[in-house]
Amino acid sequence: MPPAGDRRKRHEAAPGSGRSAGMEAVSRVLLVGEGNFSFAASLCGAEGTHVVATCYESEEEVSGCGGAAENVQRLREKGAEVMFSVDCTKLKDYFLPGKREFDCIHFNFPHCGRKAGVVKNRELLAHFFHSSAEVLSEEGEVHVVLCNGQGGTPADQPRREWHNSWQIVAVAAGAGFILSNIHPFKAETIHGYKCTGYRSQDKSFCVEGALSHIFTRSMPLSYFKPMICEIELENRKVSFQVPQVFVDKINRGFLEPNSNHPVRTLKEKLTAELCQAFPLQNIDFCLSLLHQGQLDGVCHSNIFWIILNLEETPSTEEMSNGLANAVSFHHVDFCRDADKNGWVNVQQECHISKQYYLRPSLLPYARAVIQRGAFLPETLYVISGLVFRKCFITPYSMPVFHEMVFVSAINRGTEKSYIQMLVNNIKTSIHSLLQTVPSFKLSMNLQEAMRFETAELNDFAAFESQLSKIQYLICVKTDTSDSHEKGSCVGVIRTAHYELVSSELVVVFASLNLDLLAMLMCGICDWRMLWTSDNRFLHQFPRGELRLFKTFSLYPPSYVHDVSFWLPDGEQFDEVAFHTIARQVSCEMVTSVQLIDSFQQSETGRRSFCYRLTFQSCDKALSRQMVAEMQLLFRKEINQHLRVTVR
Repeated sequence: MPPAGDRRKRHEAAPGSGRSAGMEAVSRVLLVGEGNFSFAASLCGAEGTHVVATCYESEEEVSGCGGAAENVQRLREKGAEVMFSVDCTKLKDYFLPGKREFDCIHFNFPHCGRKAGVVKNRELLAHFFHSSAEVLSEEGEVHVVLCNGQGGTPADQPRREWHNSWQIVAVAAGAGFILSNIHPFKAETIHGYKCTGYRSQDKSFCVEGALSHIFTRSMPLSYFKPMICEIELENRKVSFQVPQVFVDKINRGFLEPNSNHPVRTLKEKLTAELCQAFPLQNIDFCLSLLHQGQLDGVCHSNIFWIILNLEETPSTEEMSNGLANAVSFHHVDFCRDADKNGWVNVQQECHISKQYYLRPSLLPYARAVIQRGAFLPETLYVISGLVFRKCFITPYSMPVFHEMVFVSAINRGTEKSYIQMLVNNIKTSIHSLLQTVPSFKLSMNLQEAMRFETAELNDFAAFESQLSKIQYLICVKTDTSDSHEKGSCVGVIRTAHYELVSSELVVVFASLNLDLLAMLMCGICDWRMLWTSDNRFLHQFPRGELRLFKTFSLYPPSYVHDVSFWLPDGEQFDEVAFHTIARQVSCEMVTSVQLIDSFQQSETGRRSFCYRLTFQSCDKALSRQMVAEMQLLFRKEINQHLRVTVR
């Protein structure tokens, strides 16, 4: 199983913690629900560990358990604290503020006692996790040992039906914890340990197949305040609101020189390899994120249209109420969708009367390099940056990603050999990076675009095909791919003739989706993980290296909600906008949107759709209550912006 990571890194001691700053910190371990204290006794004496062992019963009640008195005496002799009549659901009541920060909390075989059912025991765990959150250090761990089958995770063999399990991961999520590791609890290897307390008796639980579940704190699910961007456009200062789905992605700087993000590592390796084979020039000046005018051939539903506000800054009232954060950019443009239903509440007379949208591609900048004539034949020009596309919700469909575009003007008739040489050098750099992932196999090949039907293309390639004709696809297959699959398209290659430039030259354009390529190379199965703010992600990637990613959130719970609605009469339903609203209101927590039923009234002709939404986080604790609130907001938003009538 993936390791939980080094969660015990210590910093300077906090005032009142009882630790000396600058000295080796002592790990404080709390054990709750002890029966005969044999587990606590097995931990006591370990170097650098201070044990606090507690039980729910009184000292008189415990003294009747076999070996309890001897274990308590042993603990006290070795400097451990022993406490009785401690309720694990109210832990902060038993410790002074300076003594509440524990590095590890253990609860072995929790049980309400007697013949309590799964619901009662779930409630016990829920209260315990909330209580633990109040006395656990920021990087601490909570260890819970359950009998085989109780947890309700795929690690349980055999696995119980979900409703008959303790649903421990979902329960822990309610208190802000994620499951970061799980491994067998081998009672026979613990010296002197004797399990007791089954149904409040001096009997052992069934320890065969028992599992230890290790939980860590999750980054909080953030509901970001609206963000206002200020830019200079056409010699005028304008501002507009960042779309909610991009507020946490703006200015992340993944491609900056000090970044060790895998996307940056991939870009640098590609550039270094290609400059050995071609005269290469990076076009690294600031590129506007704002495009203007019509997009021929591109579905307008896939574009983030914006409305510009001529107010230079957010109003004083907005700022004082904390409703907006002002961010200045020279060439950055973000805004919400500006469709006919009025996504943004901006007065019509306040926006510039031209159509603007977030750039969906870097291709126009690559074309501009050639069209302005300031280029050197045979030189490979490289442009990279973020692009934005509305798309359906899937694990590999990205509304924002880093694109890398290569453009070169070459002699007519040499384009095929040039393209093959370009792809071969890209392959060489990829295989060089994969040397740090020896157990992972990946193959890259060039395929003619005409071999693919439109339905076979992934979202990236399908959108690229709308921009202009594609000659070749750059496809990647991993060792987990089906042998009959053609692979995932991570890049496209197209050629063009510019007679005004030179009739003897052909221009080659190659576009790569760096995010998708990084995902495939590192074994990342969800695009959202690339944007996580949890430092356990970046800590897995040393500067200049790619590694096989190990998730720090195991078996995240998923929640399913259905929504049914009537479509507005005489209007076409925009399914991409439906998915975009789901992204926005859920903070990207929706992982699947499926049409499960449709109906049309014979009398009126009215149509009704029923969609099923699946909510799941890849890196944060997501509780049932959070999802219920998201679902209610989603119903409200689709009613307001898509003018559907929720049933």
